[in-house]
Amino acid sequence: MVVTGIGPVSALGTGVDSFAAALRTGRSGVGPVTSFDTAGFERRAGGEVPDFHPERHLRRLPPDGWGRTSQFAAVAARLAVEDAGTELPPDRTAVVMGTTGGEMPTLVDIAAAWHEQGLGAPDPAAAARLATSRLGLAAARELGLRAETSTIGTACAASNYAIGHAYDLISLGEADVAVAGGADSVNLFFHAGFHRLGALAEEQCRPFDRDRTGILTAEGGVALVLESLDSAVARGARCYAEVLGWAMTCDAKHPVAPDPDSIARCVRLAHKRSGVTSDQVDYISAHGTGTRTNDLVESVAVRAVFGPTPPPMSSTKSMLGHTMGAASGFGAVACALAISSGFLPPTINHTTHDPELDGIDPVPNRQRPAEVCIAQNHGFAFGGNNAVVMFGRTT
Repeated sequence: MVVTGIGPVSALGTGVDSFAAALRTGRSGVGPVTSFDTAGFERRAGGEVPDFHPERHLRRLPPDGWGRTSQFAAVAARLAVEDAGTELPPDRTAVVMGTTGGEMPTLVDIAAAWHEQGLGAPDPAAAARLATSRLGLAAARELGLRAETSTIGTACAASNYAIGHAYDLISLGEADVAVAGGADSVNLFFHAGFHRLGALAEEQCRPFDRDRTGILTAEGGVALVLESLDSAVARGARCYAEVLGWAMTCDAKHPVAPDPDSIARCVRLAHKRSGVTSDQVDYISAHGTGTRTNDLVESVAVRAVFGPTPPPMSSTKSMLGHTMGAASGFGAVACALAISSGFLPPTINHTTHDPELDGIDPVPNRQRPAEVCIAQNHGFAFGGNNAVVMFGRTT
């Protein structure tokens, strides 16, 4: 199974060419949050999609009546299909979208109205936009599809779950093609929650750096077109990478703290299911949130699998911020581009090596030319939801 289309909508750019160029140059998409009033917050930076105009990309879906997150999902799906250069079979193309908060900005607006005006029936138009299931539905309606459509809410690992589920649907013959990814929007609820947790960085996300201070909330949508290699070859499609397999684990030990043993087990299971050995992996697209705990736990788990000198492991969150349910989807794009274009995306904002992370090569600050045959994409989430997807070079 191969990736033949990529559709990113992000703080780094919209469309695969813009996104890839920013990834190569290590450009930051972070800036002051403008989606809501940040007065009173000590930390006010985030990764917002600039100048987002869904009507410029959508052909079928009217933007009015759909929330921002659904618009991200629909535009990402449209861009991915255009990049794949194919007409999708309506009854045999599945759509799987992942998310953390769905249309959380709409829910915040409804709650704010109750706070300011008293309890009452919410605005009907806002209520109609609220259902999280509309993310997958928006993408399917934009593409005119009628096969299985689903939205997966496994938080910050959700896009990897979506890609994995799409892989399973095609493998089992339940779909011929799938559009899979994720979407989330910057919103007051997430920003305030991570602020109270003490997990927000001030201005920069600095994964794997000794002086890292946390995440930056961000937004965007991302989609990948998956189809069989035979189908892609028959129509002369460009193949970014092969999806070799995937695995998930759920440790369920703590609401927010990651567990290194469960993560390591997930990586080993992904290798086994993909027919890969640890010494074959050339690059890891890390979860890499930039919090002290996550980066340390992820490094411990990786060293448990790979030994003291794991493959290079970089984090796109240093450039994008944490796009929540879309995060591992952007990681998957980083893997596919690394394989197809021969480079390792950097971890920017890296200044000081952390001695606790000895052996970890975060590809600091600049992209690195490299032959990448096998890449590993991490997605770890609150509640102990872990998902790892393996990508390989097509032959």
